[in-house]
Amino acid sequence: MPSVSLKERLNEVIFGTETPAGKLFDMVLITAILLSVVAVMLDSVIWFANLYHLELLWIEWFFTLLFTAEYLTRIYCARNSWQYMRSFYGIVDLISILPTYLALIFTGANYLMIIRLLRVLRIFRILKLVRYLSEANVLVRSMLASRRKIFVFFCTVLVLSTVFGSLMFVVEGPEHGFTSIPKSIYWTIVTITTVGYGDITPQTAIGQVVASMAMLTGYSIIAVPTGILTAELATEMQRERIGRQCRNCRKSGHDRDAEHCKYCGAQLFE
Repeated sequence: MPSVSLKERLNEVIFGTETPAGKLFDMVLITAILLSVVAVMLDSVIWFANLYHLELLWIEWFFTLLFTAEYLTRIYCARNSWQYMRSFYGIVDLISILPTYLALIFTGANYLMIIRLLRVLRIFRILKLVRYLSEANVLVRSMLASRRKIFVFFCTVLVLSTVFGSLMFVVEGPEHGFTSIPKSIYWTIVTITTVGYGDITPQTAIGQVVASMAMLTGYSIIAVPTGILTAELATEMQRERIGRQCRNCRKSGHDRDAEHCKYCGAQLFE
């Protein structure tokens, strides 16, 4: 057997997750990413940064050099270096190390390193979420099937928000905080979604009546998108159950995890 080259070994460890070394590499990398993000967050706290400014600076440069070495190693051992550099993770890997170097030129650019958090997406490779791919496909198909209904619902809410916002601008006016129609529409959206920040409130009786109508409208429509998606999801699940047909008795309607037919007891096959 020919000896495995260093490049192939690195590729197996860095890009693979099946080997113990590959899993360990990903876990160490994710831990380093999280620690670097925590360091950036702590550096934004003024009193903490004043006490440990030098330590945080050394920590950040340590992680930057570490991720730089990791990025260059990935380019070296990738089977197609240019394809990796143009991929999503390749771009994220590059962007995650640029802010520290840019901070030498532009003040405050180091806080852009929060984008390193995107690299935690690699954890999905370790958790082997592929085994849940079929369930994810059901959810995606349900969302795609209901996209037109949800879009119509969204447009309806937008129209209602524009109407209520325009009424509040006319009734309340700038003296009560409704300085423009867009700001009034913002208040309407906050009210319809039952968030209610309270930064703008109606003061007149007519304005409070309009606000009450907007609140009741919000409670009336809040369950609509949930119902649409739930109905489509139930339809997709029913289709999958119908699709599992027993080869012996030709009957369908079996659960996904069923191993035997509930009518004749024969073994089910995918």
